[in-house]
Amino acid sequence: MTWTRYEEHFLTLKYVASAALPTQWGQFTIHGFEELVTGKEHVALTLGDIGGDTPPLCRIHSECLTGDCLFSLRCDCGPQLQAAIESVAREGRGLILYLRQEGRGIGLLNKIKAYALQDSGADTVEANVQLGFEPDNREYQICKPILDHFQLKALRLMTNNPRKVKALKEMGIDVPEIIPIHTEANPHNESYLSVKVDKLGHMK
Repeated sequence: MTWTRYEEHFLTLKYVASAALPTQWGQFTIHGFEELVTGKEHVALTLGDIGGDTPPLCRIHSECLTGDCLFSLRCDCGPQLQAAIESVAREGRGLILYLRQEGRGIGLLNKIKAYALQDSGADTVEANVQLGFEPDNREYQICKPILDHFQLKALRLMTNNPRKVKALKEMGIDVPEIIPIHTEANPHNESYLSVKVDKLGHMK
C-alpha cells in the first residue's frame, strides 16, 4: 500500500487526553496528541464550541522555547502567540495548534547554534543554511489529523506566513479568511522581521 504523507501522519498520530486549562484570558481546554513514530507531542487549545458552519479562528504556532517561555526579544513568537490567544478569547471560540517543531524545525540546540552564527553577522536564513538546513524546515502535515479530530474543514487563520495557508489548502482545509498578526518590533528583532518578509515571503 502506498500512503500519502497526510495518511502516514493520520495513522501514526494518537489522541491522548483533554483537560481544562485556566489562563489569564479565560478557561481553555488543552488536548494532547502524540506521534507514535517520533514520540513528538503536540497540543491544541480550544475555547468555546468550534464546530458549526462558521469557521473558527485558528493559530498554527510552532514551538519557540526562547520566545514563548524565556521572553527572548530576538523573535516575535511569544507576542504572536499571546496575541492569538487574546483574539480567540475576545471572540469566545477558536483554537491554537501548538506544534513541537522548535527553531523553524531544526531543534533547540541547532537553533542556539544558529543564534551564534547570527551573533557573528548571519541573518536567520543564512544561519540555517550554513548549518545544513533549509531556511524553514517546518512541516504542517501533522495539522491534518488534529483538525480531523475536531472535524474541522475550514479555518479563519491568524498568520503572516503564506506557506501555512498553502499547506492547509493542499490538505483540503478551506481558509476563507487570513488575519495577519503584527506585533511591535524592537532593536533585537528588526532584522529578523525584515528577513521573514524579504526572504521567506511573509506578509508585512
